Amino acid sequence: MTYFREPFLKLIENAFYGDAKWFYNKTNNEGATVKRTRLEESTCPVARSLDIIGDWWSLLIVRDALRGLKRFGEFQKSLGIAKNMLASRLKQLVEEGILVLQPASDGSAWQEYVLTEKGRALQTVLVALSQWGNDFLFADNEFGSVLVDAQNRRPLRRLTIVSNDGRELSPDDVVTKLP
Repeated sequence: MTYFREPFLKLIENAFYGDAKWFYNKTNNEGATVKRTRLEESTCPVARSLDIIGDWWSLLIVRDALRGLKRFGEFQKSLGIAKNMLASRLKQLVEEGILVLQPASDGSAWQEYVLTEKGRALQTVLVALSQWGNDFLFADNEFGSVLVDAQNRRPLRRLTIVSNDGRELSPDDVVTKLP
């Protein structure tokens, strides 16, 4: 999935660059300073959402939590992420109310990360990304994983945008109402 990261990050940066309150500095591979835009006070709900879950690690952690992973070691093994980065992302997801840290369900001394209602609501976002990825990121002879209904094992119906009166909407049918 590395081929997807750079264009995605550039898209986010370009779309919301001017919508920030403050920056922090980070160094890229060439030693140049890269500024990260904070979007927490934006009037755009997409920008505010990306401020919390816009990096791929956070969404992959939520994806794995929806699959039933709960322990630090399980996330680390599944994702292959450095422990310090995983700890940082888990801490942020807990602080934002997406995960809650609680005693292990098996009574052991371990703790588990459990999705909150706010975290479980991200399932729709992940289904949309999965369907989009299957449509546009795989060659014709290549197949990605498919999300299925746990009860009947059939693929999920395509997500669509539907108006209050039941009409299916295209991108041209949707506009932003500013505050």
